[in-house]
Amino acid sequence: MLRSKPTLGLITILLGIFLGLGSCEKDDICVDGDTPLLVVGFFDQGDAEQETAKDVTTLRVRELNSTGFPPSVSDRVTTDSIAIPLPNSATTVTYLLISNSADTDGNETGNIDTLDMSYTLSQRFVSRACGFVAVYEDLTVSLRNDSSNWIQDLVVVDSTVNSNNSIQLKVLH
Repeated sequence: MLRSKPTLGLITILLGIFLGLGSCEKDDICVDGDTPLLVVGFFDQGDAEQETAKDVTTLRVRELNSTGFPPSVSDRVTTDSIAIPLPNSATTVTYLLISNSADTDGNETGNIDTLDMSYTLSQRFVSRACGFVAVYEDLTVSLRNDSSNWIQDLVVVDSTVNSNNSIQLKVLH
C-alpha cells in the first residue's frame, strides 16, 4: 500500500489552526466591577439587640446641595433598607434622609435629618476587563441634631464599604 507524505501546505495550515486556537483569550466581560454602594438598614430603636428591621414611611433621600436623587434609591418609598452611592471624587458627602416626605406647593414637608459622612478612598483592582473599583474605608457618619430628629442613633456596622452584600450602617428610629 502506498502512503503519500503530507504536503508542506497541509502541515502549515494545521499548524496555523493549532496556534490560532491556542492564542485565543476569554472575552473581557466585567461582572464584578461595580463600585459598591453604602447599604443602610433601618431598625427599631426600641429593640435592645438592634436586629428588628423597621420601615421608614415615604422615605426620600437627597444629597445636600443637589436637586437630584440617587438613582439607586426609589423616591418616596416605604422601606427598611437602601443603598446609596458615595462619591469617588471626594472624601465627604452629606445626605438628607426625609421621613414622611411630601410635596406641598413645591416645598418639602417631611421630617428632614442630615447625615454627614466621611471616608478615605482607595482602589482595588478587579480584573483587566473591569479595571479598578473604589473602596471606601474608615467610614464615619454623624447626625446633625435638630429639634425633631426622627433618627435616634447611628451604628456603623462595617467601616469598610467594599460590597453590596451586607449592611454597613444601621439607622435606629
